[in-house]
Amino acid sequence: MNIIALLQDPNTLWILVSSILLGISSGVIGCFAYLRKQSLMGDALSHAALPGVCFAFILTGTKSIFYFLIGAIIAGIIATISIGYITRKTRIKQDSALGIVLTVFFGVGIVLLTQIQHSASGNQSGLDKFLFGQAASMVQSDVYTMAGIGLFVIAICTLFFKEFKLLSFDSGFAKGIGLPITLLDQLIMILMVIAVVIGIQAVGVVLMAALLITPAVSARYWTEKLHVMVMLSGLFGAISGLMGTILSTQVNNLPTGPLIVLAATCIFVLSVVIAPTRGVIAKIVGRKKSKNAFLKQHIKQSVKDGNVI
Repeated sequence: MNIIALLQDPNTLWILVSSILLGISSGVIGCFAYLRKQSLMGDALSHAALPGVCFAFILTGTKSIFYFLIGAIIAGIIATISIGYITRKTRIKQDSALGIVLTVFFGVGIVLLTQIQHSASGNQSGLDKFLFGQAASMVQSDVYTMAGIGLFVIAICTLFFKEFKLLSFDSGFAKGIGLPITLLDQLIMILMVIAVVIGIQAVGVVLMAALLITPAVSARYWTEKLHVMVMLSGLFGAISGLMGTILSTQVNNLPTGPLIVLAATCIFVLSVVIAPTRGVIAKIVGRKKSKNAFLKQHIKQSVKDGNVI
């Protein structure tokens, strides 16, 4: 199937658009999580979204992406507050608090999911697809929902770009000039929750953290400027969504979500190897140039001192 024929299929087109939008929004907000050394936070929030989805189905009895979004956002906010409370009120460090919240929420989610699957309407819920994602189940209304929420995430990141930049690089200075760093920190967490929520149907709770962080890490290899890094991260996320969707349509029985993550991983590997300044090749060439320059300087100095004729 060629690309033109592929785009003429409405269902495939919805999946393609939603995957690209998901990659962009995840890449943008993932930059700030990566710079603030909170890469594991995306993993914790994605796993915390599962019980929220399950509770939403139990309360409403319907498989509605809107209700699932509300439930997952509430669960993510509770998880964020729990992590902050554990970190502030105890001697437990943030990485340990993240691990505790991740495992507890995911365990609760698995228990609820098992109960739902054994209930009368469980076979129709399709909630098991939220573990690893099933992009093929998305329809036009889901794409509209993801598009609106994704654009909201991007707009907030653009609006508060300077504040997020200060918070990421120098939170002490941000606090000194009067910025509400606690509120800004919570806002970033909520945006991460939102990005996770819109991605769990396509990528799943298990792999969503990779889509948040991998494009941001890849972009970091290419630039020293934050605004360029954010744009590159969004671009890499979009390319990952595009490549993963196209590959899944070319080969039968290949899931879209894992292929999107693998595409992002390929971009990361290429960035590590060929990035102009931080890449492996660039570093090898730079070391060789430094070594040659040192040898030339040493030879010149030896000739000048009369040690070499």
